[in-house]
Amino acid sequence: MLRISIQTILRGALMAGGIGIFLAALPLQVAAQDRMPMRIAVEGAFPPFNYLDANNKLQGFDIDIANALCEVGKFECQFIIEKWDDIIPNLVADKYDAIISSMSMSLERRQKVAFTEKYYNSPSVFIVRKDSSINDISPAALSDKKLGVTSSTAQESFANHLYPEMKKTIFRSSPELYKGLADGSVDIILEDKLAIYDWIANTKAGSCCEFKGPDLVDVTYFGEGAGIALRLDDKERLTRLNEALKSIKADGTYDMINAKYFPFSIQ
Repeated sequence: MLRISIQTILRGALMAGGIGIFLAALPLQVAAQDRMPMRIAVEGAFPPFNYLDANNKLQGFDIDIANALCEVGKFECQFIIEKWDDIIPNLVADKYDAIISSMSMSLERRQKVAFTEKYYNSPSVFIVRKDSSINDISPAALSDKKLGVTSSTAQESFANHLYPEMKKTIFRSSPELYKGLADGSVDIILEDKLAIYDWIANTKAGSCCEFKGPDLVDVTYFGEGAGIALRLDDKERLTRLNEALKSIKADGTYDMINAKYFPFSIQ
């Protein structure tokens, strides 16, 4: 039916002298029909991975990776900014189809959502001000210190379980967390190392502070890297996203995006 219909339209277009216009429009129409819709949730407050620029436009590593996956995987994508505390519940409630927002694949989250293969990996780390007297980051040594973490993160869960005696301040976003450390509201913070790397290395505000102690790579809390979250029953998108992820890693697209944000590989 489709072949007959197109041939009929082609003949009509030829007779009307409009074949050039028709052929120019046809590939876009067919491409749109072939693409799978995908609503993508991002927090928009986690630079350099996802954030709003001065023009209120989404930018960052996550956004560039998402756009590349949408192109290669033939998805028709729409970005939705969501509060971090609500991001998994609203995925499960079908308000969007995927979360591409630097979400660590913890065991707790795997009970609620499905994940693709990891698209990057990053340890967590403690950060202090350079004038801090803190040298020992053991739970006993930090028991009388004020710790800052971001709400509903793997770092918050880790701190609650392994540093139960510490007084904790829960910040709504990473930028607020960093400000709390810089202005002395807290003595030490726990954060994803890659997320805070740019702030420490490349901003005046971040020059106040430094990493303290070894990288933390506990799989129970931090998972095996960051993955794309989907509903548990969304098998088709899971397969297509994994295939698209393999493709952008194989053809060099991933490396180009990586180099835009970091002077080292984060795979």
